[in-house]
Amino acid sequence: MTTEGIVTLRGEAELARRAGALFEGVRREFLCAAGEPGTWSAAAGRAPRALPSGLVVRKMYGPGVLHAPGGGELLDRLAEAGVEVRISPAPPAHEAIVVDRRLAVLAAPRSVPGEPRTYSVVRDPGVVAGVRALFETAWETSADLATYRRAPFPRLGDAERAVLRALAAGHTDEAASRRLGVSLRTYRRRVAALMASLGARSRFQAGLRAREALGRAPR
Repeated sequence: MTTEGIVTLRGEAELARRAGALFEGVRREFLCAAGEPGTWSAAAGRAPRALPSGLVVRKMYGPGVLHAPGGGELLDRLAEAGVEVRISPAPPAHEAIVVDRRLAVLAAPRSVPGEPRTYSVVRDPGVVAGVRALFETAWETSADLATYRRAPFPRLGDAERAVLRALAAGHTDEAASRRLGVSLRTYRRRVAALMASLGARSRFQAGLRAREALGRAPR
């Protein structure tokens, strides 16, 4: 579907069919932001693999990538190929690809499980420049892969460590908020922020990563 210069692709299959044309001719710059490895997997086979002279490829992922199946191996392959890889403190707010500052592909948020995801292809120079600026801002606040692997968790204050301990112990939100002396709303807000930092999609997953974080996070 095409609306005022925006082409909407429905589902990963259509993205895969159109990816060759979308990425054809990339010469200078290929930027990619993804919350998880699978976001752009349908287009991966048609995206540039070799890095010609002068081509800059930057890929930024959320912190959950290293916990995803095959995530670590993917990052190693990218790094070995010469791709610049960084890990953002939280999943990118917008999953996107920007090619040579001339077009952007935006992945819509996931809605109903099992429903095809939609992707918007934008060529408007102003919009593309805006998406690229958002990417650059997030890139500057992210850690390169080697640095992130040495210290994967953010520096935590006493309040954050207390929330992590509550998650690791498996306390209910009500019990944890009472123990910490904060409102239920405040506790849940802190949990949501920490889950984003840990790249966790569920409380159970957050509890597991909290145990790891308590042993590895800098004080």
